[in-house]
Amino acid sequence: MAKKDNKFSEYGIATQAVHTGTDYDEGTGAVRRPLHMANSYKLPDDLSTVNYSSTDLLMYSRNGNPNQHWLEEKIAGLYNADDAIVLASGVAALHALFWTLLKSGDRVVYPNVSYMAVYRMFHELFNKKFNVETVIVDMTDLEAVKRAITPGTKLVHIETPDNPTVGVTDIEAIAKIAHENGALLSVDNTFASPLNQQPLELGADFVVDALTKFINGHGDAQGGAIISNDLKTMDRIRYEAQVNVGSVISPFNAWQIFRGSVTFPLRMQRINESAQKIAEWLEQRENITFVSYPGLKSNPGYEIAKKQMKNGYGGVISFGLNADDKTIERMCAKLKVITFAVSLGHDESLIFPQPSYDERINLYPEKFRNGFIRFSVGLEDVDDIISDLNLALLSVNL
Repeated sequence: MAKKDNKFSEYGIATQAVHTGTDYDEGTGAVRRPLHMANSYKLPDDLSTVNYSSTDLLMYSRNGNPNQHWLEEKIAGLYNADDAIVLASGVAALHALFWTLLKSGDRVVYPNVSYMAVYRMFHELFNKKFNVETVIVDMTDLEAVKRAITPGTKLVHIETPDNPTVGVTDIEAIAKIAHENGALLSVDNTFASPLNQQPLELGADFVVDALTKFINGHGDAQGGAIISNDLKTMDRIRYEAQVNVGSVISPFNAWQIFRGSVTFPLRMQRINESAQKIAEWLEQRENITFVSYPGLKSNPGYEIAKKQMKNGYGGVISFGLNADDKTIERMCAKLKVITFAVSLGHDESLIFPQPSYDERINLYPEKFRNGFIRFSVGLEDVDDIISDLNLALLSVNL
């Protein structure tokens, strides 16, 4: 596909969120893009030039649909990128990227703290099924990264802030190490969002964003995006992973996320502000053993976060409690404003305990190994969130 045409590229991110990918509906003049729930589209009269595995022509929804394409324009605009591919979920986007870039015999380096699906793909699937060499490393230790990224390494994948410990990795430094060794760098930017962090500007080759989270922001639709300026590889991803593996997003989910993305910058700024205040409150509270949030000066990654995160430090906080796993679960169940559920980036605040018996706990920094809480800050009044946390902690004598 050609580079995305963005008429609003010189404007700020809030203006782009409203206008990029938006236009009048040709049929009705409506100022909202319509939802096209079609599986098939009218073919041209001359079929001799039609490539049935192409995404250039609307013909079948697995090859692409209008709502997907409009959302791709929006996401590319938010990331100041030449192209974006929107797929069925964040994991679909991760898999599509890895599936396209890697082949048997390649080496990939990935972080010791990563999203569960990334760990599953590399620790269990790509190496055992496809003979891809997968190496775990602490991405905050640049000397360890240099040792791990050897000539012959095809891909380096990082998350920053990472899931679930909210650790910070230096994108620019890792990009330099990767490129010096002929490797590509992909960055999962879900926790940061494009409002706070622009990995392509820091040297990343590919960005992945789970649109399910902050960009959709309403907890009602799944989607994921791959963002890059490498148009040739992006076309390969469309051909190999979207059309011929079938990870395309549904028109309805694309339409929902497009709607949610319009208010994303406003929501994210509110979440940034609330998360900073909550993290500072948690840090002062008794029986909190640690607080991991990039915006805290006490955080080991604070200086890096300050350098590469522009408008705030995101909406996820991880913190430890002086309590066992069952007590932490009881505390979470006592909450009234905060929802006890998985996921993040919703309008409602979400809390999820990472127990001490998690199979990956020993891969995390030492202070996390007794178990901890991952907390996604929502749009509620920040004083109500703090009060809810305080009362729940007091209810279990913490």
